[in-house]
Amino acid sequence: MTVRRIPIDTASGTFEVWTQTLGSNPSARVLLLHGGPAATHEYFESLAPALLDGGLEVIYYDQLGSHGSDQPDDTSLWTLERFVDEVEQVRIALGLDRDDFIILGHSWGGLLGIEYALTYGANLKALIVSNMMASIPAYDRFAREVIMPTMDPVALARIKEIEAAEDYANPEYEALLMEHHYVHHVLRRPADQWPEPVTRSFAHLNPAIYVPMQGPSELGSTPEASLYTWDRFDDLARIDVPTLVIGAEHDTMDPQHMRAMAERLPRGTHLHCPDGSHMAMWDDPDVYVSGVLDFVRSL
Repeated sequence: MTVRRIPIDTASGTFEVWTQTLGSNPSARVLLLHGGPAATHEYFESLAPALLDGGLEVIYYDQLGSHGSDQPDDTSLWTLERFVDEVEQVRIALGLDRDDFIILGHSWGGLLGIEYALTYGANLKALIVSNMMASIPAYDRFAREVIMPTMDPVALARIKEIEAAEDYANPEYEALLMEHHYVHHVLRRPADQWPEPVTRSFAHLNPAIYVPMQGPSELGSTPEASLYTWDRFDDLARIDVPTLVIGAEHDTMDPQHMRAMAERLPRGTHLHCPDGSHMAMWDDPDVYVSGVLDFVRSL
């Protein structure tokens, strides 16, 4: 086990990000890109041991602004392009290359993985996009047209009212989202039974990055968010490395869109988690882990 703090050069100066390497496999080194933006590696704490048991090398990594890394107070740093450049600097520092470098990006990490593959695909051996659609507008439509109509209308109206007031720190807001959305589509367990690494990671999420990039919650994005118009579905055809797309039946992300992503990718493969939601590595772990290991072994 090796812990490294890697210097990241930016237009605003040099900052450090935290990484931890577990295991060793010179042909399959998996860099985990966490969600958020600005969550942490901590919710991967069930996945990493299973991948290690399967013979893979696993690298935890907290992106800049996240709990284990430097958290500069500089809004100019929170752009998609800079995060892509950060991943490339991490790759170089860790000595990863196309013979061994596999990205497993979950949620926002999947979006970041897609962007990295479009920019630096020559450096990748393979890509795993977990529980992330290739279009934020499509994600928002799915939230509006499929998920929101299943929610209690009174609760949904109150959620929207709090959002309109930008009162995101209101405890009622998080409680309503948890009861009416998160336990159904983010992690399918009662809130008091959520795994401690997940609640710890969510508690460490940095809202100063999450809100301006994604919006205030997992119930879709908002027009003010910088990722609101992000859409790379058509560009998937330019990603020529083997790519596994993981979707789940109860996800915040449209499982049909995930299948279409795999079909759009020149070397795409699809994995469906029938009992999973957004955190399918927790609520459908057997299907998730076996699918990831099968994919990596197929390389």
